[in-house]
Amino acid sequence: MERKDQLLQKIYTREAVLGVVGLGYVGLPLAVAFAQVGFTVVGVDVDQAKIDQLRQGQSYIADVPSAEIAPLVANGRFQPTTRYEALANTDAISICVPTPLRKTKDPDISYIVDAAEKIAQVGATGKLVVLESTTYPGTTEEVILPRLVSNGDQVGRDFFLAFSPERIDPGRTDYTVYNTPKVIGGMTDACKETAVALYATIVAQPVPVSSTAAAEMVKLLENTFRAVNIGLVNEVALMCDRLGLNVWEVVEAAATKPYGFMPFYPGPGLGGHCIPIDPHYLSWKLRTLNYTARFIELAAEVNSAMPAYAVNKVAAGLNEFRKAVNGSRVLVLGVAYKPNVADLRESPALDIIHLLLAQGAVITYHDPYVPSLTLDDFTAESIPLTAVSLQQADCVLIVTHHAALDYGLIAQHATLIVDTRNALKGEVVSGRLLTL
Repeated sequence: MERKDQLLQKIYTREAVLGVVGLGYVGLPLAVAFAQVGFTVVGVDVDQAKIDQLRQGQSYIADVPSAEIAPLVANGRFQPTTRYEALANTDAISICVPTPLRKTKDPDISYIVDAAEKIAQVGATGKLVVLESTTYPGTTEEVILPRLVSNGDQVGRDFFLAFSPERIDPGRTDYTVYNTPKVIGGMTDACKETAVALYATIVAQPVPVSSTAAAEMVKLLENTFRAVNIGLVNEVALMCDRLGLNVWEVVEAAATKPYGFMPFYPGPGLGGHCIPIDPHYLSWKLRTLNYTARFIELAAEVNSAMPAYAVNKVAAGLNEFRKAVNGSRVLVLGVAYKPNVADLRESPALDIIHLLLAQGAVITYHDPYVPSLTLDDFTAESIPLTAVSLQQADCVLIVTHHAALDYGLIAQHATLIVDTRNALKGEVVSGRLLTL
């Protein structure tokens, strides 16, 4: 029996042992999903503290309850470890490691390279290896493949290689691992077939494409689409400010058109691991081909300027009260990158706080999901949101519009509010309100 048929048989019967490298926001939900449908899953992460927590049946990600992890660890379906050697006897491995940007905005694929080299050390023969980490088109073929064929194995015959971009949206409950369509591209048809078979065990709708590069490009298009459109509406916000118009009113009215328009909303900057980062991967790749991705770079220019624009709004508001930013008490509401999560990755709040501190502001913050915050030399704990804390602030700056915030209380007791999210829409504000 050929290796492909052997692997497919193990997948169909749930006898395959799976590996997941990287147990963060992407890898942990994936590992749990596979374990819940009957596979034995070996989860590898370099963070010993995370592994210790998982071995105790405790989750560190809100989207994955401890109640789901504990029984899987207890019955051996989920085996967390820091040892790559534990992947030696697996049949398929999903790589879910971070892909950040360097300070130069160039891709940092060192985590992918490290994972590929360590998988090669334990042996890829007979295995399906799937990269899920977002990266530039060509990474699977140019970076992963050469490291796995070093022993002479042939891809599509002796081992199988695919790319399937993650589509995890932290904090979201309507679309999860199970009901979000999953794009899958293989190095060969046999690679695609085995990868589709594996993910079909947990995903309602696999979406096969012609190649790994096509699948890599799909992911970048998804997030570049969002980044460019957010950049457009952020620039519209700047225009509306100059024209004395309310951008929120304009967008909401335009959204009533039943065709030809999709609403995007302005904000103080981009956050999260995907939207602020992924377009730079595509832009970098195209620069190597002597092509300038003009839309991407223009959107990045607009979006990256929004934290400073929010700080300028704070300065303008304080100026109305004859106060300088230097020495003023600014209460920042929400420091996570999006509502109702604790995720700080690339949060625009961090840039805003940094800029305010540079101008001498005295910063406090409240975030029900982030109990403490460290930013360079600045360390603080979330303070209670009370009438007193609001009244004591010279400016209240709404950066992240968590549902748990008491907007009525904010509207009633804050003297000056800069609302970057239109969170106070419909509230009767007693003080001065500035919006984007």
